[in-house]
Amino acid sequence: MSIIGDILTTTRDESPDESGSSVTYLIRKANISHGRLAKILDTLVQQGLLEQTSSERACKYKISERGREFLQAYRGFREFADSFGLRI
Repeated sequence: MSIIGDILTTTRDESPDESGSSVTYLIRKANISHGRLAKILDTLVQQGLLEQTSSERACKYKISERGREFLQAYRGFREFADSFGLRI
């Protein structure tokens, strides 16, 4: 869940340009392998949390409105868990 939260936060706040974040950029920010990231990105796109766009060079990813809602709920849950001393 933490990795998903990081990916969604990166695509929302830290995209290098308005067209979205590239796979290479997300690999560096999430610090995970390409294979693992590709599976996570596929799942997030299928669930409607990310939008995938294609450019001349590569696919890019942007957070969707549903992804923003998920991220807000995730942050609330993380704060709730932290208040009980639980690590997520």
